[in-house]
Amino acid sequence: MFSCKIAYYHLKILSTSIRCSISSSRVLSTTNAFVAHPSHHHLSTVDSKEKLLKSYTVTPPIKPWPQHLFPKRLVFMITHQQNLDLALQIFEHAGKFHPGFSHNYDTYHSIIHKLSRARAFEPMENLISQLQNSGIKCGENLFITVIRNYGIASKPKMAVKTFLRIKDFGVYQSVRSLNTLLNALVQNKRYDLVHLMFKNSRKKFGIIPNVFTCNILIKALCKRNDIDGAIRVLYEMPSMGMIPNVVTYTTILGGYISRGDLLGAKRTFGEILDRGWLPDATTYTILMDGFCKQGRLVDAVKIMDDMEENGVDPNDVTYGVMIEAYCKESKSGEALNLLEDMLEKKYIPSSGLCCKVVDVLCEADKVEDACDLWKKLLKKNCTPDNAISSTLIHWLCKKGKIWEARKLFDEFGRGSIPSLLTNNTLIAGMCEKGELHEAGKLWDDMVEKGCVPNSFTYNMLITGFCKVGSAREGIRVLEEMLGKACLPNRSTYSILIEGLCDLGLEKEVSKVVFLAISGGGVDIGSLTLFVNKVVPNQNGGEIVDRLLMENAA
Repeated sequence: MFSCKIAYYHLKILSTSIRCSISSSRVLSTTNAFVAHPSHHHLSTVDSKEKLLKSYTVTPPIKPWPQHLFPKRLVFMITHQQNLDLALQIFEHAGKFHPGFSHNYDTYHSIIHKLSRARAFEPMENLISQLQNSGIKCGENLFITVIRNYGIASKPKMAVKTFLRIKDFGVYQSVRSLNTLLNALVQNKRYDLVHLMFKNSRKKFGIIPNVFTCNILIKALCKRNDIDGAIRVLYEMPSMGMIPNVVTYTTILGGYISRGDLLGAKRTFGEILDRGWLPDATTYTILMDGFCKQGRLVDAVKIMDDMEENGVDPNDVTYGVMIEAYCKESKSGEALNLLEDMLEKKYIPSSGLCCKVVDVLCEADKVEDACDLWKKLLKKNCTPDNAISSTLIHWLCKKGKIWEARKLFDEFGRGSIPSLLTNNTLIAGMCEKGELHEAGKLWDDMVEKGCVPNSFTYNMLITGFCKVGSAREGIRVLEEMLGKACLPNRSTYSILIEGLCDLGLEKEVSKVVFLAISGGGVDIGSLTLFVNKVVPNQNGGEIVDRLLMENAA
């Protein structure tokens, strides 16, 4: 009781104190808001809001934060910051909280470049608007960067919009920004807009097109199969004060190749030579590709020989075109020789190209050569990926060389993580040869490494067990498959039911049928067909109904 009275007394004093404080603050607020602050005895020297804000310290986004910050230093910090959010925080902190620092065109350009490359267009647009309102003098390069990245991101309308508003920043549009826009439009197959922008370039934008502008227009016309329009532009170029170059003619040559007109392509190639120009690797490669597409490999080889005689070295695209052509014609030796030549010249072949060479070698019973190629790729620091390794493992297993496949798999696993496809390929090979114990070890290893089996993996194991007369083990695998929420397909049940019936285990079939109906993935009609197939001269529908009733009971 005594403690309650004390508590009441303290509350009464506190209430009186609060009322006095409120009353005092009302009086003081009419004269000076800062004196009325609860901490006025600490802030008695602060006489403005600006000074109050400056009295607080905001923690910088990164440490150490430079004591003296200049625009060049900030550009370096933004450019070398890999975390995009952090780069934006660095930019904002510098502008808002670093004493005496002001952004300039270079700092804005660096962050806008970084955001646009990362396709972070919303914050990028906010900064562009902020830049416009800042009164900072801009340069055209910023807009060229944005237009190019909108093109890469498949946003042609935004690229056009960016080009049209350049003048709003007090910057004159030049042929550089126009050409960047036209390239973005070609990239996004907006060929109609390319022609429209070209037509209006002088009158509306005050831009005089150059030879690169015309080349882009010719490319757009060729892309939409208007080769006649492209030729007209070619002939009109001199009247516009421009001289066509090798790129101009190569673009038209490519247009002829795209429509399968080799005569037109050869005529254009001849015009290049008649003008005294030396075709480059791209020109030769386009012509070779045209002959290869029409199955004229001998002519393509002749062009490649001429190319090398004229001192023009093939590039990676040239090698790719010819190697694919050799593979298509099943010329494994020539394909391998060219690929090795490509590696010697330090070009890195694509995964798809290597797979094609491995395929054509193995089809020609040259599995050893394919294995040697795999090792050579390792020596040349061109590590074979999962696709190449899976292709070679598939062929080794197909040729019955499962232990060589296993050795290659282990060697590949030392430097890379085998994919599900690579694991499945080897497991399938082991199951095919009845090496279920080894297949089980592979299964355990892949699961331990976080590689989740799919329906193909389970099907291979079920097929393997049925093949060696262990269909009951197949049922266990099926149960595990359903427990892992991996939906079996029709072939899973078909394989298992056939395996059980071959062993005369018709009682076990009812269990599979029940699992099939309850687990999903197959309808009763399909099951009836399976039963009809494995139990001839019987009514499959009646058997399925009976099995279901037995399990239900």
